[in-house]
Amino acid sequence: MNLFFEIIKFVTYSLIIVFISKSILVPILRKLAKSLNLKSKTIGSITGISTSMPELLSVSFSAIIGLIDTSIYNIISSNFINLILYILAITLNKNTDKLKNKALKGDLLISILTIIIPFIILKINIDLNLKIIPLFLLLFILFYTINKCSHSIYLRQYEENENEKHKETKNIRKAKIIFKYTIYLILIASLLFIFGNLLSGVVEKLSLLFNIPQAILGVALGFVTSIPEIITFFESQKYNNKNDEEMEGVIETTNNLLTSNLLNLCIIQSVGILIINVI
Repeated sequence: MNLFFEIIKFVTYSLIIVFISKSILVPILRKLAKSLNLKSKTIGSITGISTSMPELLSVSFSAIIGLIDTSIYNIISSNFINLILYILAITLNKNTDKLKNKALKGDLLISILTIIIPFIILKINIDLNLKIIPLFLLLFILFYTINKCSHSIYLRQYEENENEKHKETKNIRKAKIIFKYTIYLILIASLLFIFGNLLSGVVEKLSLLFNIPQAILGVALGFVTSIPEIITFFESQKYNNKNDEEMEGVIETTNNLLTSNLLNLCIIQSVGILIINVI
């Protein structure tokens, strides 16, 4: 019976984190980006950061209680599910033809590598100590540089069109907008931390007291923490579904996927390794 209640709490806390991320954090970040007239690529990056918050919490708290394998399986499953949801969103919105662009092809390839790399780490049993963190950071810089260069070459026309279309927001208004949304984000981060801490306690009990394998817990967390992505993947194409804006929606969605997967593998995984080796 205790196991049943712990599973109920696991599901409840996970869904609360997802709800906060999907229904509060993501819309606020999107409004902030739109208010500042940011380009679709930048909006995708901001959305990707926001949708990675559940992974950051689950990986960090798993590492705090010593369950590093749980965090690795979380990253693998999250990145894999993100890719599947991306393909589903692109296909249902009939935007697969936009993926012929070489920059978007490159982004997809990098996103696939973010799934393969942690799988290799598990397969050959690489020791996740502090020495591997610089490698993750170098991979992040490398992939980000490739993304930036390919977009500047193969998507220059769309970026120039966006620059002309978006009017510059006055600096005074920008300052007010940033201040207001910063307060919102601090409050949201506090809520996420509280429920993330509660979730970590449940994960610890499920693993240590009830001997549930870390692989199962990691995959379950990966599935739950990937739910916000399907919302943002469809929203970005819904808001950009006019003939001259369809490509913007695909760029935003693709950069959302790339940013989320890169953060999960390189930054969030590094945070988990740092926590478990230091704390």
